[in-house]
Amino acid sequence: MTLSHSSESASNSTDPFARVRFIMVSPSHPGNVGSAARAIKTMGFGSLHLVAPHDPDVLQNPDAHALASGAGDVLEQAHIHASLAEALGSVTLAFALTARARAIGPPPCDIREAAVQSATHLIDQPRGEIAMVLGTERSGLSNEDITLCQQVCHIPANPVYSSLNVSQALQLAAWEMRYALLPLTGEARMPDTHALHHDPGTDPANGERVQAMLDHLEDALVAIGFLDPLHPKKLVPRMRQMWIRNRLSVDEVDMMRGVCTAMIHAAKGRTLHNE
Repeated sequence: MTLSHSSESASNSTDPFARVRFIMVSPSHPGNVGSAARAIKTMGFGSLHLVAPHDPDVLQNPDAHALASGAGDVLEQAHIHASLAEALGSVTLAFALTARARAIGPPPCDIREAAVQSATHLIDQPRGEIAMVLGTERSGLSNEDITLCQQVCHIPANPVYSSLNVSQALQLAAWEMRYALLPLTGEARMPDTHALHHDPGTDPANGERVQAMLDHLEDALVAIGFLDPLHPKKLVPRMRQMWIRNRLSVDEVDMMRGVCTAMIHAAKGRTLHNE
């Protein structure tokens, strides 16, 4: 556990993920703290800050570690603060997550807009830091807490039942932040399994291979009597359009060539049998 009165600044880091912190104000359930640690670690973040938790030893609580499920390092490095003002420390742009509309206070935005703003802020401000601030499980953030933030942030949930568990809300916020920040790191959004286990058969078939397959298929349809070459109507262009639209792979083209060959052989066998 790190007891912090002025948390260590991450403004010198070149990693945008290190310049984002997630702040939980007065969390009462140790399990939610553990779940929060897991949520931010799965999205590539590691900075968790707690403001006046109900259990001062929450970072050692067995329930917190059980629900962290592999993110024990995030718990061990977490900061505990006496107030939100202290937790915000070196932060230059803070978003207060709330489900309720506020008549007064900072301007509102949704969580996706907040993530996009954060990415822009980190680019424009080389020493800038971001904070996503979440309130208590029962009552959320107070008006006093919200006034310490630059913007109010909403998650567009079901308006009839918009109450999210605090760790669930934090997971959504972390995901949106990851999606917005990845372009700053050059990291891919999808795992590149194609490069790791490249199968040439999955490559897109070129036009020459596809056209040869379509010619073969046309011959096969004539052989089995499905296509009358003297009266093709619109069958051939529609068939060609269908196959081209589906962007066949090399293996798929080869498979269809095998089907066409089998159709032609079957038609020839039937003809010889009838003779």
